[in-house]
Amino acid sequence: MSTTLPALRRRDRGLPVFGKLFSYLKDPVALMQHHWDTYGAVSPFPSLAGRHAVLLLGPEACEAALVNRDKAFVNGPAWSRIIGPFFHDGLMLLDFEEHHQHRRIMQGAFTRDRLAGYVDLLHPALDAGLADWRPADAFPAYPRLKQLTLDIAAHIFMGGAEDTSPAEMDRLNAAFIDCVQAAAGVVRADVPFTRWGRAYRGRRELETWIRHYVPKRRAEPREDLLSALCHLDDEGGTGFSDDAIVDHMIFLMMAAHDTSTITVSTMLQHLGQHPEWQERCRAEALALGPTPSLAELESMTDTALVMKEALRLVAPVTVLMRRTVADTEVCGVAIPADTDVIVGVQFSHVMPRYWRDPERFDPERFAEPRREDKGHRLVWQPFGGGVHKCLGLHFAGAEVHAILHRMLREFTWQVSPDYRAPLDFHSLPYPTDGQPIRLRHR
Repeated sequence: MSTTLPALRRRDRGLPVFGKLFSYLKDPVALMQHHWDTYGAVSPFPSLAGRHAVLLLGPEACEAALVNRDKAFVNGPAWSRIIGPFFHDGLMLLDFEEHHQHRRIMQGAFTRDRLAGYVDLLHPALDAGLADWRPADAFPAYPRLKQLTLDIAAHIFMGGAEDTSPAEMDRLNAAFIDCVQAAAGVVRADVPFTRWGRAYRGRRELETWIRHYVPKRRAEPREDLLSALCHLDDEGGTGFSDDAIVDHMIFLMMAAHDTSTITVSTMLQHLGQHPEWQERCRAEALALGPTPSLAELESMTDTALVMKEALRLVAPVTVLMRRTVADTEVCGVAIPADTDVIVGVQFSHVMPRYWRDPERFDPERFAEPRREDKGHRLVWQPFGGGVHKCLGLHFAGAEVHAILHRMLREFTWQVSPDYRAPLDFHSLPYPTDGQPIRLRHR
């Protein structure tokens, strides 16, 4: 028998207009822990503009929304209120049959053969991107990695974007940042000098950039992702329109470089603080040649453990958004239709009932025989779950391994054991200090 949502205590009602936004920005995990301790796995949550949402915590509650067996949860209406004008019709914002059709076509761009080809393209992109990295006592790892991963995305996804100058790439990087950070905008309209105003301008710039290349790739395809989207179709011969290609490319470019940047920067921090793990990973990198294949990158098992632990400690997407389109029930609590739902991904990653000493960096927790991630199939969910699980997760893994492989061969780095990255949670988490590391050539 289901129960109704518990009533919010007075101190948890939040501020007018802003709801619990500032508490979330200060420390989302602490806020989630408070809701877990006070209300349990399913709790009401005051959102922006006086709206009320439901917060789901723990792998069982998250599973209900992500697996979505009764088809009560949708992505599009939930994300559209936050980033919809800037990433509309990207795969994450589609639902049911439309999502299934688009995903089925796009899977052709992420086959193993294509991934192997993308890895071959990674190495010259890394050569160019790392060429001007110079040793420094406070090397700004995060912004340099962000530029590197955007350059990689342009090289692999856009075939090098041959008409794009370095200055234009800087503007495009800023455009992506503006679009992503619109998630925390309070004024939700195209108003100058606001987050959404900057994001609208950024979206227009990204559309113009990608649309310029579509006819070229339709006429003369390359080995890049854009060419694949221009020529893939389903079993009925239906392919993507130019508008659909632009929409998917903007979303994929954002997802490909932002999430990888966060993951690599977290890995650099902890490898800099744990030299024994840095040396373990370096031994793997040195055992391979300078341009390893996809299979060789997958053989870097210690690096994979570090990547999984980095994704656990700092999930690139702290929460996922859903909306109910029908009455449903989660963990025995009734949730009515037309309710915003927040899926607390990061909280599952630090629950002591599943993770031993969860605040500690300990990659061995993912190795046999411990496998703490097997405590529940969704206790570790950095790529989401269900039909919306990240389509590019294997590409992301290959990219992260390739970047680490090159850095481990060329550099050593140190980070103070006391350093804690000051993360900004207005959108995807990032270190506001640029995450300085002490970088040296080997």
